[in-house]
Amino acid sequence: MLLLAFAALLLVVFAVARARQRAQLREGTLLVAAVVFAALGVLQLLVQTDPDAARAAILVVAVAVPVVVAVLAVFLITNGITMLRLEGRSLANLLSLIAGIGLVAFPFVLLALLAWGGLGGFLVAALVVLIAGYAAAAFVAFLVSSLLYAALPVPRTPTAIVVLGSGLIDGRVPPLLRGRLDRAIAAWQRAVRAGGVAPFVIPSGGQGPDEPRAEAEAMADYLRERGIPADLVHPETRSLNTRENLAFSRAIVGEIGASKPLLVVTSDYHVLRAGLLARRELPGARVVGARTAAYFVPSAFLREYVALLNRQRWMHVVFALVFGVALVSVYAVIFLT
Repeated sequence: MLLLAFAALLLVVFAVARARQRAQLREGTLLVAAVVFAALGVLQLLVQTDPDAARAAILVVAVAVPVVVAVLAVFLITNGITMLRLEGRSLANLLSLIAGIGLVAFPFVLLALLAWGGLGGFLVAALVVLIAGYAAAAFVAFLVSSLLYAALPVPRTPTAIVVLGSGLIDGRVPPLLRGRLDRAIAAWQRAVRAGGVAPFVIPSGGQGPDEPRAEAEAMADYLRERGIPADLVHPETRSLNTRENLAFSRAIVGEIGASKPLLVVTSDYHVLRAGLLARRELPGARVVGARTAAYFVPSAFLREYVALLNRQRWMHVVFALVFGVALVSVYAVIFLT
């Protein structure tokens, strides 16, 4: 019952965090942890009351997990090949292929370590399993947090709409960036139809080393050509990353006298990280995502996940240690009591 009680406590904490309606990684972490501890609590009850049912449940999981991992590996490798063919050979475009190959190689690595023999091989294998298990759990929590944030209400009448840049091709707006701009235009038109004051639009993006002009200038031209009044378009042309997009746009928001609510438009895979940054750089903003091509999504989400891990790497080291202690404790509670 202790595990079920802990799962219930996690759900209560999740509900409190959810009520704040903001971008939070903790929401996905709490919800995933609550589900896992609830499942373990049920397993513990089965071990104590119906050992045959417990063995059957463990067998189902033992069969299902390898099948799911194999299907996922095939999907990621196939997607990685598509990314290479359509997007080129950058490291970001290789992420799904690398992840798929890693899933295929994982059991062979474990077998090699165990074949090495001795306590050293076993401990290294256990460490590999711990790291892989934590990475998988953190990724699931990241995905759940992204979905939870995307499901929050979107203001219908923002006073300003910030559009984050994503790079130009030959000085023109490419499909990925076009999707963001079209989502911003739709939000602007909805606000006008709702009877509020027409919001300002702030395209945000500086000039990269391989770009003939600032992203925001090309974005502003696109907006004006599609009916956004020129006096409502205020380009932000200095930023070189997402944090600067938001920070420099905040200065423009102050200059034009816009107030809450604010809307930030990016791509769907980028919503959570942009939302986390907006909490500090552009308070009061709600981040929404434009749809991207389906084949692009797996690598894009993996890239965002890696970026968040890197941003909070020491926190994740501590969490991984706690994760390992928790696994040992749960094993002891279920099978040694």
